[in-house]
Amino acid sequence: MILPSEGKLLRIFIGDSDRFEGMPLYEWLVIRAKEQGLAGATVLRGLMGFGANSRVHTAKILRLSEDLPIIIEVVDTEEKIRTFLTSVENAISEGLVTLEKADVQIYRSSRKKDEILKRKP
Repeated sequence: MILPSEGKLLRIFIGDSDRFEGMPLYEWLVIRAKEQGLAGATVLRGLMGFGANSRVHTAKILRLSEDLPIIIEVVDTEEKIRTFLTSVENAISEGLVTLEKADVQIYRSSRKKDEILKRKP
């Protein structure tokens, strides 16, 4: 897959305990991104954060059961990101979604890396 240098970065901020269709929401979102052929998705777990409800979520030892922040990042073309977002927006009952410009410098798979290494003398 070729990814143009001008892409978009979608960030979805949700909670660790958010669920949709019987599975963790972050997992559901990544599976949908894969099914829709997006270039890739990454899930990041935050150590601490707060959102619109101003409730602090933390990973401190005594509060392990708290709803930790989760960020799903997806980079692709604006058209594919917007199509994806339209298809999943109803699954996100609370959280934050941002979209920003992404200047793609490198996007290659391990197969591409192997081809590059084979070409070197």
